Amino acid sequence: MEVSVEGKVVIVTGASRGIGRAAALEFARSGAEGVTITSRKPENIEAAAAELIEAGVASDRLLVLPARADSEESADETVAATVERFGSCDILVNNAGTNPSAGTLMEVDLGASDKTWAVNLRAPLLWVRAAYRASMEKSGGSVVNVSSVGGLRPSPITGSYNISKAGLVHMTRQLAFELAPTVRVNAVAPGVVKTRLSEMLWRDEPAAARMHPLGRLGTPEDIASAIVFLASDAAAWITGVTLPVDGGLTEASSSGIA
Repeated sequence: MEVSVEGKVVIVTGASRGIGRAAALEFARSGAEGVTITSRKPENIEAAAAELIEAGVASDRLLVLPARADSEESADETVAATVERFGSCDILVNNAGTNPSAGTLMEVDLGASDKTWAVNLRAPLLWVRAAYRASMEKSGGSVVNVSSVGGLRPSPITGSYNISKAGLVHMTRQLAFELAPTVRVNAVAPGVVKTRLSEMLWRDEPAAARMHPLGRLGTPEDIASAIVFLASDAAAWITGVTLPVDGGLTEASSSGIA
């Protein structure tokens, strides 16, 4: 099966490192006509752009914009700039996320929880609305939200984060229902991926790897491949789905193994 996004225009939020940067590279390699990458800090997104160009992404197919994920103005401006530069916005990847709120729900700082929910749950809706109004309402498209296995199962110290990702799972279903038949909306739910955001979960890497039946941590590239598949026409009859990309962790948990 060929997974191609030939001629499509993609926006990836939170693309300065990790899953977002890997997804941007995979979209470019899979034929995207234009890839817009965003991140809150200009210096970080410029550094990511340089790495993508070094990896072979043509600079004229790349639009690099600093943007706050939780800002409606940033979402609207980024989508408008993408449509102006490339003519459309066919695919949106809501990857930007944060997790400053570690702790049990009885102890966690509620201000940190508010920030987590704003970035992980409210922000994806802002970006979908912007993409839909500027391009997808007329031309159709595909949205992929980056959730987490934490949105599918509880865990000891990431309750606020898990709640935000569980909300994103249901938002994915709701948007798939509302935007069909012209816009597909799906999500991926990564297990423990070796990124900076999840570092507190894999500091003891051998123990974290053993939790996953496939015996290793995920890589950003593992998640990027699933994102591109769900966004592509190879998944043309899939919508409203949250796909665990987790080395078997979710199934093992439901079976009482992990």
